Amino acid sequence: MELDVSILSRLQFAFTVSFHIIFPSITIGLATLIAIWEGLWLKTGNPQYLQLAKFWIKPFAITFGMGVVSGIVLSYEFGTNFSKFSEMAGAVIGPLMAYEVLTAFFLEAGFLGVMLFGWQRVSAKMHFFATVTVAVGTWISAFWIIAANSWMQTPQGHQFVDGKFEVVSWMEVIFNPSMPYRFFHMLLAAFITATFVVMATHAWYLRKGQHIDFGRKGLSMTLWIALLLTPQQAWVGDLHGLNVKEHQPVKLAAMEGIWAEKEANVPLLLFALPDMKAEKNHYEIAVPGLASLILTHSWDGELQGLKSVPAADRPNVPMVFFSFRIMVGIGMLMLGVALLGAYLRWRGTLYQSNWFLWPVSFMAPTGIIAVLAGWYVVEIGRQPWIIYGLVRTSEVVSPLPAERVLFSLTLFVLTYSLLFGVYLYFMRKLIKKGPAPVDHLQQQRIGVKASGYALSFTKTLATDAETSNSPATDPKGAN
Repeated sequence: MELDVSILSRLQFAFTVSFHIIFPSITIGLATLIAIWEGLWLKTGNPQYLQLAKFWIKPFAITFGMGVVSGIVLSYEFGTNFSKFSEMAGAVIGPLMAYEVLTAFFLEAGFLGVMLFGWQRVSAKMHFFATVTVAVGTWISAFWIIAANSWMQTPQGHQFVDGKFEVVSWMEVIFNPSMPYRFFHMLLAAFITATFVVMATHAWYLRKGQHIDFGRKGLSMTLWIALLLTPQQAWVGDLHGLNVKEHQPVKLAAMEGIWAEKEANVPLLLFALPDMKAEKNHYEIAVPGLASLILTHSWDGELQGLKSVPAADRPNVPMVFFSFRIMVGIGMLMLGVALLGAYLRWRGTLYQSNWFLWPVSFMAPTGIIAVLAGWYVVEIGRQPWIIYGLVRTSEVVSPLPAERVLFSLTLFVLTYSLLFGVYLYFMRKLIKKGPAPVDHLQQQRIGVKASGYALSFTKTLATDAETSNSPATDPKGAN
């Protein structure tokens, strides 16, 4: 069988970017959670919040490092595997990537050291500022990446001159029609992903009867956060779907399995087997009219189908169709967990319900799977276009020997599999070790204002013991 360099290049980029997205999906949300916990600790003086922040900062550091390492290769792949795309769209994509480095990566790198190693070296205010800065840096990084990708989905603010894209309006390029919906959808997805990683870990501690107070605090907080964020994600997802209907109707048709050129009273397919050759679905299980109601707010609303464009302009329908259902299904499962957790909390049996804790303790990867499925919908649903409606992916693939691309793809699979195994080993080791005891954390006493913000670090109990056998006296009156 003859190897297709276009397919191999796309597979290589798909694999490397899928591996990379795992880690930002966790760190964006985890950095935010750590900032919340540290802020609550400063506000209330409750050492459990400090315990949460100090424990999860180590998994954050490992995950952040993996994201940096796995992300470096992506920019090179644009030049090696899709050199014509870099030449054609470099004036648009290049500056957006540079803005991400200048405004986000340097910001994160500059304060990450303080966040990780500055607990006893800087003031409490300064450390909290560093933590918040790193968290905001992750949001800014996501902003620029989503802006660049969204321009490829719904290109605006450019002109095409001599075979190259030139920027006419940076505001239109950055804030293209799909960008706001996709940015908030991804940001919420990252928050929810990290929330369920933390939730699963704390449920596991409770199920095992280890670190009970720590487990209860983390589980309680993450269930509240999930209850707040999962309905919001459903709402933003609905808005995103309406945007896709307007700007990328063929992608939406693939998501919903709509084949007719135009169709009214479109059913919502719970299950089907799309057949691209026969141009129809098999074994449909559907709710009549519900897709039209959701996407047009009318039972008789009309939607564009796949047959409205030639077969060569359609994406891989089964992959888009099932990826979308995986994403939505996991989202509904997460919402169900949040609602059930609220019910058990109301009943006063949340921490004793092993039948609830057991499945929740295995939900750590669910957010990652949903994020990957969502990105497959976005990227596969855009095909065959790399810049939607303007440039086909096949037109920008570098003329490389297929054997060379296959070799590099194999090398990436082996290397990244090894890296992921090492990552899981250290994550498992940190989780099994558990948090530092609260008594140990309280060795570092903090003066707190009436409003709750730290004034300064005081000496540790060990230092106090060296200078006096009597209890240490805090001149601020806080212990």
